[in-house]
Amino acid sequence: MRTTLIAALALALLGGGALAQTDDDAAQGSAVTEESSATEATQNGAADKSSATDAEDADAAEAEAPDAEAEDVAVREMTLGSEDAPVTVTEYASFTCPHCATFHATTFEKLKADYIDTGKVRFVYRDVYFDRPGLWAAMVARCDPDRFFGVSDMIFDQQRDWLSSGDPVGISEALRKIGRVAGLSNDQLDACLTDQAKAEALYDWFRSNAEADEIDSTPTVIVNGAKQGNLPYDDLKAIIEEELAK
Repeated sequence: MRTTLIAALALALLGGGALAQTDDDAAQGSAVTEESSATEATQNGAADKSSATDAEDADAAEAEAPDAEAEDVAVREMTLGSEDAPVTVTEYASFTCPHCATFHATTFEKLKADYIDTGKVRFVYRDVYFDRPGLWAAMVARCDPDRFFGVSDMIFDQQRDWLSSGDPVGISEALRKIGRVAGLSNDQLDACLTDQAKAEALYDWFRSNAEADEIDSTPTVIVNGAKQGNLPYDDLKAIIEEELAK
């Protein structure tokens, strides 16, 4: 049975159990492997405590929602640019990663103007979740998929502000404010931020993608399937030009 950690990622907004990542924490290093190890340790510890309890919980969950697995909550791939573009650039990023905010304020803006808007590059954005605030931010950005890139720009631009309180309530309210400015209603935000099924689906999606592409830091850029890491724009541009010349 999945531990309560994943559910807590979505539902901690209603309680006081969240632990926010500060700018200093993020600057120390954003390793997916550390988050994964912590999650696995929590899962293993819970299993060691009582397998019988897990079995009972699983039975109870099945009784309450017998069609939970059949629900199959879809996670939408967030993309920009032409589907037929000759080059695909995939970025793995976390909303609580300072380097990701810098990437979006500099490299991404140039990439969009030079290659995405001109039909040469298809851009794919994939979330990485180091912490609960990062997941909450993604859930706000994804609340209306058609507004995703506009909202995500605001979240990255205001990263220091909405993370500054270090308090779960303050962080959640700051994210809600960004959502409201972007045109989302309070009802929409409430529904998105308490959607446990979507939180679980997003977390599983992140883990699957990160493991498949061997992502261990953010931002990580992949160009036509080849992992490049975090590149200055001129280096990224040179790689894209090589791909376009093939």
